[in-house]
Amino acid sequence: MSSGKVVLGVLAGLAAGAIMGILFAPDSGVNTRKKIVRKSEEYIDDLKDKFNEFVDHVAEKVEKATEEIKEEKA
Repeated sequence: MSSGKVVLGVLAGLAAGAIMGILFAPDSGVNTRKKIVRKSEEYIDDLKDKFNEFVDHVAEKVEKATEEIKEEKA
């Protein structure tokens, strides 16, 4: 299993746990909605960071493979 899938699985589990915790906590509806929005924004930012890291990693691998192919042809 790739590390990208593991990271996404862990983040999804954390997000689900946090949302369930917020929904079952004794707080007013307004405060609960604010917490959900705040947490979801945090998780979205984390996912964006992880996705960008993944894209950078893939781009690096593609660039390396391209260079190796060029060297073999030369």
